[in-house]
Amino acid sequence: MSETRTIASNHHQTFESIKQTNASDGEFWFARDLAPLLEYRDWRNFLQVIDKAKVACARSDHRVADHFGEVTKMVQLGSGAKRPVPDLTLSRYACYLIVQNGDPSKLVIANGQTYFALQTRRQELGDAKAFSGMSEDQRRLMLRGELAHHNKILGAAARTAGVESTLDYAIFQDHGYKGLYGGLGAKDIHARKSLKKSQKILDHMGSTELAANLFRATQTEEKLRRDEVSGKQRANQTHFDVGTKVRETIRELGGTMPEALPTPETSIRQIERAHNKSTD
Repeated sequence: MSETRTIASNHHQTFESIKQTNASDGEFWFARDLAPLLEYRDWRNFLQVIDKAKVACARSDHRVADHFGEVTKMVQLGSGAKRPVPDLTLSRYACYLIVQNGDPSKLVIANGQTYFALQTRRQELGDAKAFSGMSEDQRRLMLRGELAHHNKILGAAARTAGVESTLDYAIFQDHGYKGLYGGLGAKDIHARKSLKKSQKILDHMGSTELAANLFRATQTEEKLRRDEVSGKQRANQTHFDVGTKVRETIRELGGTMPEALPTPETSIRQIERAHNKSTD
């Protein structure tokens, strides 16, 4: 195991170790536990990051109070006495927003972004047991719908960054594919899957491949907005970089590269038609 992978694994274990659970088995993190783990020694500096995360939370149409709870904790002083200090209880989503707004030069921040992004995505997809109980076709339908929705949001973020024409957007999307698929663009992927000209590559992906592309799309959209990316070239590079990062994460986890995943025998369209017939 490489040193980088070992560090990443240790950080992920540490994020798990400071996780708390309430009486309803809901999980949360204390901000004062998270701060030193993210290498913020000055509480005031960490509060500035939290404030940015709160703004991002509100802009995402989430109720800030649902993710950032104000509490008071008793801490022990060197003399043995105790005094109250303000703290916050953070949801997984709040932690995710905090690491997204943290210092990107810190390795622990980069690993935190991966950890909380993956964990948040799992929560958004619903209960893990329910997801694992779905058939492959059900998973594909759900993920394809999610991807269609998030591609619209990604398109809006790309337009804000300066990706305006249909051709510009096609080039922008191609950069994301090339990052995720090790240099393969949309046409290359289309050819590898032996698809007809009218067939869409996203309709001929299994759930694992769709999930990787969904992660690419959501993370690119957030990075474009968070970093206030401006200009087509920077937007294209951002999409490529995010795709590459997702690819690296798959490799670190020992997963199969997207281009090596099998193409399902049935398309999303065929699954939808079969589903519609069964419900008629």
